[in-house]
Amino acid sequence: MKKVIIMIAFVSIAAANSYAQFSDKRDVLSFGIKAGANYSNVYDSDNENFVADGKFGFAAGAFVAIPFGKFIGIQPEILYSQKGFKSSGTYFGSTYELTRTTEFIDVPILFAVKPITQLTLLFGPQFSYLMKQKDEFTGGNINAIQQQEFDNNDITKNVMGLTGGVDISVDNLVFGIRAGWDIKTNEGDGNSSTPRYKNMWYQAMVGYKF
Repeated sequence: MKKVIIMIAFVSIAAANSYAQFSDKRDVLSFGIKAGANYSNVYDSDNENFVADGKFGFAAGAFVAIPFGKFIGIQPEILYSQKGFKSSGTYFGSTYELTRTTEFIDVPILFAVKPITQLTLLFGPQFSYLMKQKDEFTGGNINAIQQQEFDNNDITKNVMGLTGGVDISVDNLVFGIRAGWDIKTNEGDGNSSTPRYKNMWYQAMVGYKF
């Protein structure tokens, strides 16, 4: 009986080690798709008294996990991302509400640290390309909607930001949370400027890794 127990224990340990080695894919090139939501807002870098309310938006895209060994790598992504804000106040004695929705193509290029199989820490720059902006204004007797579309043929013309967060992998599913904020605007001619109004956002997504 003792020999049988020892054999069962040995087989169990061997199977567990084999499964751990099989399931540890940190050094394997992979790609995936994901979708989720942003909660975004803006802040005025010139006016500390500026207050806006955040709003939810849709986010979805694809990513590639490129390993440099088991513990580090890079993860470039391309995302469709809705951002914006809500604000309200008074104007000539009448209250107003403004909701701005912006649609971006975001391209984060993230440095990945993978301390354990299920956990990936991500941080890096993000380049955002504004595609569309929609303003909905309500105040007094005025209800107005203004929409603009932007042409982004020049990839050097973008908004640069920083983003970082955590991905948790469960088999092929990936659950990610991160935060980000704008830093500067690249004008496309080699010059850059600091925008007065900067986006900041929290993002939660669920993905599937192939």
